Amino acid sequence: MTNKENANSVTHFILLGFPSSPERQLIYFGLFSVAYILTILGNTAIVSAVRADQHLHTPMYIFLGNFSLLEICYVTTTVPNMLKNFLSTNKSISFVSCFAQFYFFFSFGYDEGFYLCIMAFDRYLAICYPLHYPCIMTRQLCTGLLFFGWSCGFILFLTPFVFISQLPYCGPNIINHFVCDPVPLMMLSCSKDITTHFVYSFFNAFFMIGTFIFIICSYALVIWAVVQMPSAASKHKAFLTCASHLVVVILFYGSIMVMYVGPESGRTVKMQRNITLFYSVITPLCNPLIYSLRNKEMKDALRKMFKIEKVVLKV
Repeated sequence: MTNKENANSVTHFILLGFPSSPERQLIYFGLFSVAYILTILGNTAIVSAVRADQHLHTPMYIFLGNFSLLEICYVTTTVPNMLKNFLSTNKSISFVSCFAQFYFFFSFGYDEGFYLCIMAFDRYLAICYPLHYPCIMTRQLCTGLLFFGWSCGFILFLTPFVFISQLPYCGPNIINHFVCDPVPLMMLSCSKDITTHFVYSFFNAFFMIGTFIFIICSYALVIWAVVQMPSAASKHKAFLTCASHLVVVILFYGSIMVMYVGPESGRTVKMQRNITLFYSVITPLCNPLIYSLRNKEMKDALRKMFKIEKVVLKV
């Protein structure tokens, strides 16, 4: 009975965030508010352009539009609560809300990895098998890949989530982070469960290394096919498309692998916060710029969309 009571004694957690003076907290609030708004606007513009322009109703842009929508969901799981804490002296989050944030944040993160795989696979088919591409990438396959990209992260991350949520928490309840990250949560548990640590590490390593190798192999084959192209214009266009994808892959996987695959002993709390900040706030902010500025079709669609909006506003 005592163990059960102890296990249920924590009803909320305290997210310390970025400890600093009230003035600096206001500066942080302003900076991250601008970053969040720009992220939402940039990704919404891509989603709207793909939806509105018939020329972008192809698998490549449909996947990109869904990836941008996924980015909006991803940042919204953490940034609004982080902004609230900048203005509040009470930085508490309920037990249920903390684990809900933890599950959705990492599930959407897993989904991003799977979408990067899908986009790499699509480019592989389009460049390596251009004549067979319309027959292979059918509407049914495209729909199936869309469903897979959105659902697989939630299914895969369910196992480590259940293991971590079943750990006993009897205090302390202070998390030296701005999100409900699994590593601090496991450190706060009354029980040091080796099985839970192993399950969490295994799923992270399996997801990150597996998807990363798939993406690298896909683009290696794509680059090889591009090198064989006789036309310089075709090479240039293919390289531009692949370069945008690869920059996003490097930003996403570079940060999360440093955070979750490397040894924990070599990372300070400040370093963990900064890395998480990079892949949870900075990368989603950069992605719309990377995809839109280096893609002629996307730039044309955005120009057309904003011209239409100007005409509507004038009327």
